[in-house]
Amino acid sequence: MSTVSVTRMDLLARKAQIALASQGRDLLEQKRTALLKEFLRTADTALERSDVLNLTAANARQALARAKAMAGAEVVRSAALASRSAFRINVSTVSVMGVRVPHIEQKRVSRSMLERGYSIVGESITIDETASAFEAEVEAILQLAESELRLARLGDEIQRTSRRLNALDHFVIPRLKSERDFIQMSLDERERADHFRLKMVKHILERKREIEVSGRMG
Repeated sequence: MSTVSVTRMDLLARKAQIALASQGRDLLEQKRTALLKEFLRTADTALERSDVLNLTAANARQALARAKAMAGAEVVRSAALASRSAFRINVSTVSVMGVRVPHIEQKRVSRSMLERGYSIVGESITIDETASAFEAEVEAILQLAESELRLARLGDEIQRTSRRLNALDHFVIPRLKSERDFIQMSLDERERADHFRLKMVKHILERKREIEVSGRMG
């Protein structure tokens, strides 16, 4: 405490700092609570989307197996090569409880038969069923990816907020309170010492007057 100035002004400053730190701590606690709620909500969504992805992936594998069995592996491979095309996705960010999280704005993945690139004449219906099934799987992948990215960002922010809360709870606020108590104790001791000195001076002056009076009377 050697670096702490023992003055009334410093005492008032510490009290103001404690009030401000406590207010900030309460706001951080509210933020963490809100983030945890959003994290749990997003986790539920991610679990649902994971189930959807598992289902669509299984459907895609089954559709592919049927297409190979009905049309032949070479026909399926030929259709896959003919239908290769890119699709655009836009990744932006949105604010969730003050945290910037990714938002995947995807264009329509599913395509019509004419848009898939292969000849529709003579192709088995199972080819189209397989294409539709894999397009649905891609959409499910993108949706799950968005939820998982959001979970990662929210989790990071929850950890940062928790660290700041711990610092306030275990270091900053206790230190400020300790300094406040030290200043208050030192000021009280100084006041008692000043009061004692005043009493001593008063006593000395009274004794001096008594001696002077006794001398004049003698």
